[in-house]
Amino acid sequence: MATISASDVKRLRESTGVGMMDCKRALEESNGDFDTAVEILRKRGQKVAAKRADRDAKEGVIIARARPDGSRAAIVEVNAETDFVARNDDFVAYANRIAELALEHGPADADALNALPFDDRSDIAQASTDMTGKIGEKIGVRRVVVLDAPEGGRVVTYTHPGSRLAVLVLAQGGSSDEPARDAALQVAGYNPVSLSRDEVPDTIKEKELEIGREQARNEGKPEAILDKISQGKLERYYKDNVLLEQPFLKDATITVGEMLKRAGVTVSRFVRYALGD
Repeated sequence: MATISASDVKRLRESTGVGMMDCKRALEESNGDFDTAVEILRKRGQKVAAKRADRDAKEGVIIARARPDGSRAAIVEVNAETDFVARNDDFVAYANRIAELALEHGPADADALNALPFDDRSDIAQASTDMTGKIGEKIGVRRVVVLDAPEGGRVVTYTHPGSRLAVLVLAQGGSSDEPARDAALQVAGYNPVSLSRDEVPDTIKEKELEIGREQARNEGKPEAILDKISQGKLERYYKDNVLLEQPFLKDATITVGEMLKRAGVTVSRFVRYALGD
């Protein structure tokens, strides 16, 4: 039996974040072998993760990261079960590391992100299992989007205080990032369904038209004009829910589209992540 020193236990504790007594037992079980002790702790973490696999992880953080030149940005949602853990320093540092990896590697989806190396011992999926064992709550990456700007374009980010909501906006033109940031703030606050009316799904259009007809019918309007009335209500829907047609939050006398046009900026896409959506 190898002699387990206090410094060995401390090193394992610092490397894994697991409690001192658990680290000591893992080192004793591994006969002092550090890597084997790490694997023992991971296996224990996997057992914790399995026990909590059916738990809902609806809390967490939304992290947005961008390159300094705006050529790429990433947004990720990393979940935990409780708000208490979502504010834990270890969890927040873990989520920020995942966002940095997403920005660096540009994964296509959450599965690809989870398969990325987290460190020299594990991928992100395994790191989530390890974090679950360390913290005692189900931890995981829920979703990710990475946007790459075309030549001359840039991706601007906005993160709402508390890291429960973040936005990416892909823009081109203009002399500053301020109009794109204003558009991102608009997206955060007004939650548009699409950039333009052409991008509103047909199912939503049909639903809004039917609602408009029923409202007019219930008000006793003649059948012959129900379609005209419902089209008018659909126009109102566009003004409320399409980004470029919404009243600009800083000046309601103009639309977001008009604000961007005056600034010489074109927005081609936005991504809005709100925790749990």
